Amino acid sequence: MIDKSSRSNKPSYYFVKEDCLKIKVFENFFSSFDSDNYIRQLQRNINWKKEEIMVWGKKIITKREVAWYADPGKTYSYSGAKFFPNEWTKTLLEIKNKIDDFSPVIFNSVLLNKYSDGKTGMGWHSDDEKELGTNPVIGSVSFGAERDFLFKHKKNKDINNLKIHLKNGSLLIMMGETQHYWLHSLPVRKKIKDKRINLTFRKIIF
Repeated sequence: MIDKSSRSNKPSYYFVKEDCLKIKVFENFFSSFDSDNYIRQLQRNINWKKEEIMVWGKKIITKREVAWYADPGKTYSYSGAKFFPNEWTKTLLEIKNKIDDFSPVIFNSVLLNKYSDGKTGMGWHSDDEKELGTNPVIGSVSFGAERDFLFKHKKNKDINNLKIHLKNGSLLIMMGETQHYWLHSLPVRKKIKDKRINLTFRKIIF
């Protein structure tokens, strides 16, 4: 079920709730002007690093660059990698404060991913690490190139995949049992030449 809504003085959104998938998409949460300004600041002022993860027992260096910013002591682990928090920047706090008003939780951390072009993507996964609690809320902000974003049910192959388009300045909020029952991915799109920076805001429980 897709419910489209527009409220005065608030960004418009559409809502998807089906088969334990619960997401809200604000296609133009940030203006083009603000989005272009943010991506320039994030490229310059973030402590970017190449990501090293474990895949089938082997250490792999991914094509994308990553960074972890959070409240003091809020570490995060996945795929054999452990992230220790950088101190919040003014830009990241500004973005966080804007999306906190539209989220059911107040975020205390953010994982940033930088994709140099469409040849760089992200495979199927769920954000279901124990640090995120039972039904984690994920706030995903996209700046730069528009990219497809896919959802796939973990067990029921009879349920169709869902494809949405994440535009420059969009906000996607994943809620409820989404991470328990669904995988998501950012597929490779080789024709896309522009970069994309994605910020996934989270609430670390412990």
